[in-house]
Amino acid sequence: MSTTSHHDERIAKMSFASVYPLYVAKIEKKGRSVTELNTIIEWLTGYSVEQINQLITNKVSFAEFFSKAQLNPNATLITGTICGYRIEDIENQLTREVRYLDKVVDELAKGKKLEKIMRQNLFSNTPKI
Repeated sequence: MSTTSHHDERIAKMSFASVYPLYVAKIEKKGRSVTELNTIIEWLTGYSVEQINQLITNKVSFAEFFSKAQLNPNATLITGTICGYRIEDIENQLTREVRYLDKVVDELAKGKKLEKIMRQNLFSNTPKI
């Protein structure tokens, strides 16, 4: 599914600082912690907690947030739908990366274990050759 250029521009200009409190409210309402939220953001972006807090303080846009991030190679394993879009079909790279973040926050709120959210041990049941 392709997004419109207006939609992609709106996401690019949105500040991470404006969305972060919404993520916190969502996960805390479901009994998860800010520490767990920061853990999955660190996993996805490579940012430390200190860097995340600085990005919030600086009110960076999602465009700037993801331009400086070191996206985890396993991020491409994040699939499914979020906000009505199938993540793996989103053509705009920035919009797809923002949706990766939205999806892992959703998974955290739904009670998924951190190891599963961070796509670890996915191949532990495959036989070794």
